Amino acid sequence: MKQTKRILGIVPNFRAVSTDEKLPPQSVKDKFVTASQDSFDYSSLFLPAVLSAYGQARNSTPEFHQGAAGYGRYYWHSFVDQTSENYFVEFIGPALTHQDSRYYTLGRGGFLKRAGYSLSRAVITRTDSGGSTFNASEVIGAGAAAGLSSLYYPSKERSFGNTATLWGTSVGIDAGTFMFKEFWPDINRKFFHQKY
Repeated sequence: MKQTKRILGIVPNFRAVSTDEKLPPQSVKDKFVTASQDSFDYSSLFLPAVLSAYGQARNSTPEFHQGAAGYGRYYWHSFVDQTSENYFVEFIGPALTHQDSRYYTLGRGGFLKRAGYSLSRAVITRTDSGGSTFNASEVIGAGAAAGLSSLYYPSKERSFGNTATLWGTSVGIDAGTFMFKEFWPDINRKFFHQKY
């Protein structure tokens, strides 16, 4: 299954590796560049916009207030959350643990096998040498980013529960993203008739 660099021509898919594609190990620079691409690509404005609208609708951080100014507060917090998580999970963690931050498409087997594989990548990843290992970059990196967020959220929001929720949300979004990346080549071929 061939991956594209963008999903629907918009969403970055820079870390997805096509089925059976052999790539050299990522250098520290490669990991930094990938984290930067995922953080500052024009499409990186979308997820914080959605999370901000959801947070404001729920009034999840009352100190931010409502209206345009309130939405702006939700937005910059969500954007910084996303960016710090990208750098911890895709650059700092992988550089320190010698883990590969890319998603390797399985591309074979039934739906349950591929879905299980893709979701498991949140806790299992490849090492720079090609072996499998616990995905410390994802789990610890997302936790570190969530912990860092307590420095810029209002003091009432700096609880273990809020930090744990952000941590879990980050890992969950990444797991869901891996699953979408797993099936993107199939979706692309079936609905957009793109063959590679």
